[in-house]
Amino acid sequence: MQNEWVLITGASSGIGLEFARLFATKKFDLVLHGRNEARLNEISRELTAKHSVRVKVLVRDLAQPAAASKIFAELEKERIPVSILVNNAGFGAGKFFAQEQLQVCTDMVETNITALIELTHLFLKPMLARKSGKILNVASTAAFQPGPKMAVYYASKAFVFSFSNALANELDGSGVTVTTLCPGPTRTEFHARAGATRSEKTIGKWMMTAEEVARAGYNGLMKGKRNVVPGLVNKIGVALAKIAPTRLSTAAARKVMEG
Repeated sequence: MQNEWVLITGASSGIGLEFARLFATKKFDLVLHGRNEARLNEISRELTAKHSVRVKVLVRDLAQPAAASKIFAELEKERIPVSILVNNAGFGAGKFFAQEQLQVCTDMVETNITALIELTHLFLKPMLARKSGKILNVASTAAFQPGPKMAVYYASKAFVFSFSNALANELDGSGVTVTTLCPGPTRTEFHARAGATRSEKTIGKWMMTAEEVARAGYNGLMKGKRNVVPGLVNKIGVALAKIAPTRLSTAAARKVMEG
């Protein structure tokens, strides 16, 4: 009996990499997407050797038009049925909106929102036909309040949370589940890439590891949970953000960003 296939976007580092390692230990075959081909090939060799699973590497920039449809078409051509889709790819940028390059902002929307919508829509159809499948969309605790100095990123994660929960409701009883993972600050390369190292220093002692976040997401996905907020501190933060006046929660988010 063949293993099931899982597609993980943004799998070359951080939470995506830990998802790849975790699914491999559970004997899933892997489609690993990212932009760093050398790193993905290294991960492929590691997981194939350790766990005897099949690994396919896909190098695509999700900010580019038609990237999602090309991924779907290639897997269809090779007759690789994706049983689990993990929409993990995404990035942020830590500047005031007026000071950020417009291209960075639009690339963020294309990667964090548009590609996620396209991949979900494309791979959902075969899942519905099989009456079986799982989708994990990675949002963030950033989804629960506006975020000055990362305005587009926070807004993109709010979209992912809203979209995913609406879709989960639509698919109730279909055999396909949608889980939204909302990690808080995590020890990955995210903050350095976003230029948000001051905030990382402020909240460093509360940060979870990528492995802890991935395990919480995996467990929630397999149980069919709609939302997963890993870690007690993050759960408390989300609860407070929901009841606090928007102006207050926005001001708090800015204080964190400014260190």
